[in-house]
Amino acid sequence: MHTLADYDFHLPEERIALHPASPRDSSRLLVVRSGATPELSDHIFADLVDQLSPGDLLVFNDTKVIPARLLGTRIREENRIGIEALLIKRLDESIWEAFAKPGKRLKPGDKIVFGEVNPVCLMGHLVAEVMAKGDEGIVTLRFDRAGAFLDEAIALVGGMPLPPYILEARKRLGDANASTDAADYQTIFAAKDGAVAAPTASLHFTPDLIKRLDAKGIGHVFVTLHVGAGTFLPVKVDDLDLHKMHAEWGEVSAKAATCIREVRARGGRVIAVGTTACRLIESAAASGTIAPFVGETDIFIRPGYRFRTTDALITNFHLPKSTLLMLVSALAGFETMRRAYAHAIAESYRFYSYGDGSLLFPEVP
Repeated sequence: MHTLADYDFHLPEERIALHPASPRDSSRLLVVRSGATPELSDHIFADLVDQLSPGDLLVFNDTKVIPARLLGTRIREENRIGIEALLIKRLDESIWEAFAKPGKRLKPGDKIVFGEVNPVCLMGHLVAEVMAKGDEGIVTLRFDRAGAFLDEAIALVGGMPLPPYILEARKRLGDANASTDAADYQTIFAAKDGAVAAPTASLHFTPDLIKRLDAKGIGHVFVTLHVGAGTFLPVKVDDLDLHKMHAEWGEVSAKAATCIREVRARGGRVIAVGTTACRLIESAAASGTIAPFVGETDIFIRPGYRFRTTDALITNFHLPKSTLLMLVSALAGFETMRRAYAHAIAESYRFYSYGDGSLLFPEVP
């Protein structure tokens, strides 16, 4: 059984992509075919059409990233400090859970003003009260408005919740936040508000690539998983049996489930685009056959897991010691992925959310 240390590797900082490729499908694509001797081949993402067959089905996540990164000021009589809040999960019309930094400087009853602070009047700004504090910097915030009015205020004062490793690397390198992040960190399929992180494997797709896939008879279907900020949290336990995944809300419609079942019945392959789509359709297939699904999933996929409906996976290159690296190792094989990542680093592939992609095929029994 693998431990957390088995999923560690050294990644040079220059391999972290701080901006996406342009056009999107000009990014690179590492095709990995598992086996006793894994086959690794280098392509560009637009070559995906040549790697798939008529009758295959791509499963996309159509979630839309909300501007969940809020910068504000904690207001107390004695002093004021800057606070960054990353919204995680909506609890009701006016209450959100959020990661707060520095969370240790907050206590229940504190007021945080998001947007520019006017010392005379706070009218017109988004104000939240800290209701409770939890572990790992999580706080419960009650905002001063609710429903659509709160959504509108968040859209006005919030920013794209880029992963911390991109923001930190940009800061170290003096690389200002790109004004194009609002568009770059959103897929062309984004339709349903709710994610606080992008389903990044889908960022490589362009309308032209979709047209070429359609023309070859490669279909696609949409599911929805609202990606949570838990995707940024490191695994902190060496014994992976003790790791608890954060739950995320998802939906597989009856239409999507039927489409997936029919493709597999005809002998076509189901290719999950991203670990989010993969986790969701595997959750919906917990009984052995995919079925409609609505609700939260905290499925933890790692080596030893038996995939029920995912025949291949398109995904980016993930962080060391991450649950996502464990997922790809479950599908393609632990040693295969060690070789694939070593190859990607040696060949200067770009890693993480804005990085290059991979197409993983499992070993055929």
